[in-house]
Amino acid sequence: MTGEDIATLKQQARKAALERRKAAQAAGGDAEANRHLLTLLAPLTGRPVAGYMPMRSEINPLPAMAQISHHGPVGVPVILGAGRPLAFHRWHPGAAMKPGPFGADVPVEGEEIVPRVLIVPLVAFDAAGYRLGYGGGFYDRTLEKLRRAGPVLAVGLAYAAQEAERPLPVEPTDQRLDAVVTEKGARRFS
Repeated sequence: MTGEDIATLKQQARKAALERRKAAQAAGGDAEANRHLLTLLAPLTGRPVAGYMPMRSEINPLPAMAQISHHGPVGVPVILGAGRPLAFHRWHPGAAMKPGPFGADVPVEGEEIVPRVLIVPLVAFDAAGYRLGYGGGFYDRTLEKLRRAGPVLAVGLAYAAQEAERPLPVEPTDQRLDAVVTEKGARRFS
């Protein structure tokens, strides 16, 4: 299969998953997903964690991030440029924020952290732990870089409806998640 074929398949899967995600958001489930996320991450208390600022119909991790921030550093992604891994700047409830690239807010203060746990947004995921994002490859490059430096736990946060019925198209640069948390519970892949 060519790279063009994979890109087309990913775009088709992305479109279908975004429709499912929007419907799932309207049905709710964020509170349950946050509870399951906190349970999964409880043994890792104190480790640097990166979450994200939700946009569009993404599931909202901010309640869990607020609780985690009482026990250790929490960061949010900052896009440094096309083709580059993400940086993570420290966040806490009430932090002064400003608009960042692609519409996600970023902290005004730029204190960088290096997370060992990532709460990863996604458009779709499959039963093998692969995720589909918006197509920029930012999390794949970031996970590759962080994993070269040591163990990292990558946890996708999604609505259960975002699970693809079939395996997602995968390229050699795609990084697998270690777990996915939904409103229905947590599932580990490794």
